[in-house]
Amino acid sequence: MLKISLMDQSDLDEAYKIEKQVNPTPWSKENFYSSFEIGHHSLVCKADSQLIGFIIFSIIKREAHLLNIGIIKDWQNKGAGSLLLESLIKQCKVLGAKKIFLEVRSKNQKALFFYKKYKFIEDALRVDYYSGDNPDDAILMSLEI
Repeated sequence: MLKISLMDQSDLDEAYKIEKQVNPTPWSKENFYSSFEIGHHSLVCKADSQLIGFIIFSIIKREAHLLNIGIIKDWQNKGAGSLLLESLIKQCKVLGAKKIFLEVRSKNQKALFFYKKYKFIEDALRVDYYSGDNPDDAILMSLEI
C-alpha cells in the first residue's frame, strides 16, 4: 500500500538517490538538501517502509511552484506520481494557493501527458531552460485550483 507523508530529514538521502537516478540533470546534493532546509514543502511516497518517490514545491502568496518530482523507476506508472501530485494539489489548496506552476522538459512526452491528464495547460516555452549534458527547452505549465 502506498502512503504519503511529509518529507523528514531522515528521508533526504533516499530521496536524493532517486533524484540522481531519474532526473537527466539532477539537482546538486547541496541544492537538494538546501531546499529542505529553507523550508520548501516536500512530500514522500512510501511502499511499506521503502521510499519510492518525492515531490518538492514552494508557495508564495497565492501561487505554488512544483519544483521537483521523482519516482523510482520500478514504481513509475503504478500510481505513486498521481498520488503525490494529488496530495500536492490538496496541500496547495489548504495553504491558500490558487494556481500551480511547473516547468517540464519539452522532450518529456510522458511527463507532458501526465500533467495534461490533471488539466495543466501550456503557458509558454522557455528556450534553452535546461543546460548541461541534456539541454532542452522547458514548457511552462499551470493549473488553476
